[in-house]
Amino acid sequence: MIELLQSVNYWHWLAFGLVLLASELLGTAGYLLWLGLSAIVVGVLMTFLPLSWQLQWVAFGVFSLATTWLWWRRQYQSDTESDSNRQLNQKHKQLIGTVIVLEEDLQPGRNRIKLGDTTWAAETPIEMKKGERVVVESVEGILLHLTRHIETGS
Repeated sequence: MIELLQSVNYWHWLAFGLVLLASELLGTAGYLLWLGLSAIVVGVLMTFLPLSWQLQWVAFGVFSLATTWLWWRRQYQSDTESDSNRQLNQKHKQLIGTVIVLEEDLQPGRNRIKLGDTTWAAETPIEMKKGERVVVESVEGILLHLTRHIETGS
């Protein structure tokens, strides 16, 4: 087995990298991309430096971990930035600016209101009467902050 490992040269690493990259095309969602690139880097490194088989595998492992970790950090940052701007499937963000006609009186502080087919916790700083038009000013978790709706004439 050790004879086989010692006979590995840069062509083997380049071929291994290309096989991993080709396998990535089958839809592995990026798992094999960084491994394939790492194998190619080891192959390129071996064209210039003679490396023992132990050092080849250590380099492959280090490159794989480093590239995967760097990609994960970049993707995580991108995902969190896009989540804060996204409104699709985020009902609480879609409610901001919604005008509601109250079905019952609201006292200052926390109340329960029906909005669509859901009952929400709502907070208002002032008393509001049944039939009054209010607007959802902001949302904190499952708590709606309501204010009076000011009619704008056109």
